[in-house]
Amino acid sequence: MIEVALWTSLALVVAAMALNVYRLTIGPDMPDRLLALDTMYINSIALIVLLGLWLDTKTYFEAALLIAMLGFISTVAVCKYLLRGDIIE
Repeated sequence: MIEVALWTSLALVVAAMALNVYRLTIGPDMPDRLLALDTMYINSIALIVLLGLWLDTKTYFEAALLIAMLGFISTVAVCKYLLRGDIIE
């Protein structure tokens, strides 16, 4: 039963990533592209967690936590750059 849930969630996350790539390339302006990139790293975290569940190991969860922290910091930095034109005040 867990195999069916993992395959279903994997298919849905891959579909979400494909839609994010579409929004990243076709997005009308920069905030839309930034939002697509932010959502893409969240989907990559979901893929890593699913891989950790499938392989039954805890190492992938730590990697997902590191990607979440780096993604948050990069999103804040890019937003500050878009709003102010400079990252460091």
